[in-house]
Amino acid sequence: MRLSTMLAVADPRAAAEQVAAFEAAGLDMVWVGEGYGFDSPTLMGYLAARTSTVEIGSAILNVYSRSPTLLAQTAAGLDSVSGGRAVIGLGASGPQVVEGWHGLPFTRPVGRTKEVVEIMRAALRREPVEHDGSSFQLPLPGGIGKPLKLMSRPPRPTVPIYLAALGPRSVEGAASYADGWLPFLYSPEDAAQVWGDALAAGAAARSADLAPLEIVAGGVVAVGDDVKSVLDLVRPMFALYIGGMGGRDNNFYNDLVRRYGYEDEARRIQELYVDGKKQEAEAAVPLELLERVNLVGPASYVRERIEAFRESGVTNLQVTPVGDDATELVGRLKEWVA
Repeated sequence: MRLSTMLAVADPRAAAEQVAAFEAAGLDMVWVGEGYGFDSPTLMGYLAARTSTVEIGSAILNVYSRSPTLLAQTAAGLDSVSGGRAVIGLGASGPQVVEGWHGLPFTRPVGRTKEVVEIMRAALRREPVEHDGSSFQLPLPGGIGKPLKLMSRPPRPTVPIYLAALGPRSVEGAASYADGWLPFLYSPEDAAQVWGDALAAGAAARSADLAPLEIVAGGVVAVGDDVKSVLDLVRPMFALYIGGMGGRDNNFYNDLVRRYGYEDEARRIQELYVDGKKQEAEAAVPLELLERVNLVGPASYVRERIEAFRESGVTNLQVTPVGDDATELVGRLKEWVA
C-alpha cells in the first residue's frame, strides 16, 4: 500500500513546504484539489518544482470545464515539468459546480467521461486526434479543421488517469478503463456491499493492457488515547457534502450515506442544511459514520483501520494527518502501510 495526502491550498506556498517535508518522511503522492478554488494545474506545477520524488495528482479536474485535448496538453505539460510524476484525476463533479460555476449543462456524465479519457490517451500517444462521439466530435464536422497531433513530446506516452466516481455506472466505468479510482467518504466495511458488483463488472471488461486498478481512499488520521475530538473537525465537511452538495433529489453523497445504512440520518442532515441550520446538521452526522471513514484513535486502532482499508482493496491510503507533528505522523504511517 502507498501513502498519499491531499494538499491544503489556503496558502499554497506554505502547503508546498509541508509537502516537501512529507516527501522526506516517505510520502508517495500528493493530490491537489480544485473545485471552484485555485486551479489544480498551477499548484501542481509549483509542487513539481519544490519536490523530487512524490507523484502529483489532480483531484479532480472536471470533464466539463476543459476540452479533452486541453486536458491532454495539461497532462503532458505537468508530466514534463515533474519528470514523469503527474497523475490526472478526473471526474464529473456535479451540477452545482458545473452549472453554477462553469455555466455548462450537466449532461451525460458517464459517457462524457469515457470519451474524454479516450481522446486524452490518443492525444498523449501523439496520434492525430479523430473522434466521433455523442459528446465530442474532432475535428468539428463541417469546419475547416483537420486532425492534429500533440506538438510536444511528453516524457511518457501515457499519463495515469484516475476517476472520481460514486454511482454504480461510474464506478463500473472506472474499473473497466481507468488506471485508478478515487472514491470519497469511503467506508471499507461497506465497500463490497455498495460497489462490489460494479467493480466486478468493470474488472470483467478491463483490458489486459491495463495494470490492476489502483484504489485511493482514506481520511483524517490522528493517533493517541484521547483524540476522538478530532472527528468533530470534519463534521462541517461531512454536513456540507451530505446536506448541501446538490439538490434534495440530486446529491451523490447523500445517496452514498443512505446506502451505508444511514437513511434517516442522511435525510435529517439534508433537511437541516438546506434550511440553513448548518451547526445542527453538523451535530446530526453520526459518530459511527465518522469513525468508519477516518482513522482516529490509539496506534493499535489506527493500524487496524489501515488493515481494514487494505483488505477492502485500497492500494493507496490517502490521509490528512492531524497532530502536533504532522511530518512525524506521516513517517509512522509510511511504516505502517508498507
